[in-house]
Amino acid sequence: MMTLDPLNDASAAEFVALLDGTYEHSPWIAERAAAGRPFRTLAALKAALARVVRDASRDEQLGLIRAHPELAGKAAVAGELTAASTNEQQQAGLTACTPDEFATLQRLNAAYNARFGWPFILAVRGPRGLGLTRQQIIATFERRLRAHPDVERAECLRQIHRIAEIRLNDRFGLRPVLGEQLWDWAAQLATHSEASEWLACTYATPQHTAVAGQLMAWMRDECGFDEVSRDAVGNVVGIYHGTGGRRLLTGSHYDTVRRAGWFDGRLGILVPMLAVRELHRAGERLPFGLEVVGFSEEECQRFPADFLASNALIGGFQAAWLDATDAAGITLRDAMRAAGLPGTMEAIRPLRRDPSRYLGFVEVHIEQGPVLDGLDLPLGIVTSINGSRRYTGEITGLASHAGTTPMGQRRDAAAAVAELVLFVEQRAAAMPDVVGTVGMLDVPSGSINVIPGRCRFSLDLRATTDAARDRLDLDVHTRLADICQRRGLSFTLQPTLAADAAPSDPAWQARWEAAVAALGLPVHRLPSGAGHDAMKLHELLPQAMLFVRCGNGGISHNPLESVTADDAELAVQAFQHLLRGLDDPSPKP
Repeated sequence: MMTLDPLNDASAAEFVALLDGTYEHSPWIAERAAAGRPFRTLAALKAALARVVRDASRDEQLGLIRAHPELAGKAAVAGELTAASTNEQQQAGLTACTPDEFATLQRLNAAYNARFGWPFILAVRGPRGLGLTRQQIIATFERRLRAHPDVERAECLRQIHRIAEIRLNDRFGLRPVLGEQLWDWAAQLATHSEASEWLACTYATPQHTAVAGQLMAWMRDECGFDEVSRDAVGNVVGIYHGTGGRRLLTGSHYDTVRRAGWFDGRLGILVPMLAVRELHRAGERLPFGLEVVGFSEEECQRFPADFLASNALIGGFQAAWLDATDAAGITLRDAMRAAGLPGTMEAIRPLRRDPSRYLGFVEVHIEQGPVLDGLDLPLGIVTSINGSRRYTGEITGLASHAGTTPMGQRRDAAAAVAELVLFVEQRAAAMPDVVGTVGMLDVPSGSINVIPGRCRFSLDLRATTDAARDRLDLDVHTRLADICQRRGLSFTLQPTLAADAAPSDPAWQARWEAAVAALGLPVHRLPSGAGHDAMKLHELLPQAMLFVRCGNGGISHNPLESVTADDAELAVQAFQHLLRGLDDPSPKP
């Protein structure tokens, strides 16, 4: 098995020879990466190779893509694949296709080459490393055939890096054992779903209760937590005692959206569970306790109660929420009782944590966006969770005949909203770390030959600081009023959500940065555009978050959400480094 020392000590030519075949017929990648030695970790080597490709010219990137064979294509049939490619395609069963599957792959290969001009690239051993099924491969092929060429070129390069990663693991004899365990646990949790076609696990359903029970069983039986319980709002709480009195609080949510992926929220529970398991197996105690919380609700899917679970820990649970109803008319109180929870404020109020007993709160979460995936980085450090303002609005004009009303005399509500949409896009794009979205549009009783007299819309405005968010908010309000004044229209705007930004605590952010650097990875900082449990705990404790790369271009809240076993392994290792780093109480920000 290969080790890093020979690679670091080798001449440049020897370095290239040792890595031959990592990237298909492309020795120039290793040639350029050699200058970055010494590599302290395999993760550092992988990052350096990926950086070479990212910095290469477009023609060099296309050459790398075209150096790869088609799946079950002519080279495979003729026995002309490299040994690595042959093994990968065999593991995915591509050498045992049925006649119909083979014909489908040939048709897709031809269509793909005609559309893009290069072969379809897919790491057929998949995110877990065991191999995708032929059905999964064909489904992915068909989906990506519809992509924009620039998007697809970038995805091909990411798949090539995944192929290289698996090949390097094989050469170094490395198995991401912790990441594989996390992946398998996530897959097992996903079997508890309200729908058979996709994952849905909303608050206080039987499936939700089953997930809580499974997490508790793993905490008790496999991880060695000293105390395991489910609290009055359904949070799963595991405590691993330390030699000191205070605890580090961590965790994330285990409920999901409908049509969910496997890792949103749950990754941040499973990572610290594995860290505790390793401590327990080693018979080791930290100078502080570790409290892992699987928050029962974060997605606000079933009941209109924002951050129900984490609000309970900060004393923010509202008594009125108990009377809120779901789509079937069931109150939150009754749903809680049906799930074996008390459903009373008398039971919920004592859940508030005493901040003097805690060091802080940290959360590991998938990024739910494309930044890390686009930079070929497995981990990133969150600088702030965006503050937001949300509204629903309506512009009112005059519905009139589309053929007889002159253009200069129209009071078109939809055209006014379209003008606002473009302003929100342009205004948000002009400032760093600010985003604005109009996600819903509706013309009530619209008709093809009627000028819209009404148009409903939504506004979602976010920024890393409250000041930037409020400037965007003011500018959008001002422009909306100007548009309506100029066009002779009226408008209403109803606030639906106001959330303050939650900047990361500098000391805890520095600890995450040190943990990522210890793995030999570049330290990349980025804001979180999505809300997380950490933004509620921010009201009680210093907090900081670690992001993990989200595959498939960063898609989340979707069955295509993906995390590789290797990235999950690095997340666990980073968490372990963070725990070790707490021996130094005052890291420099």
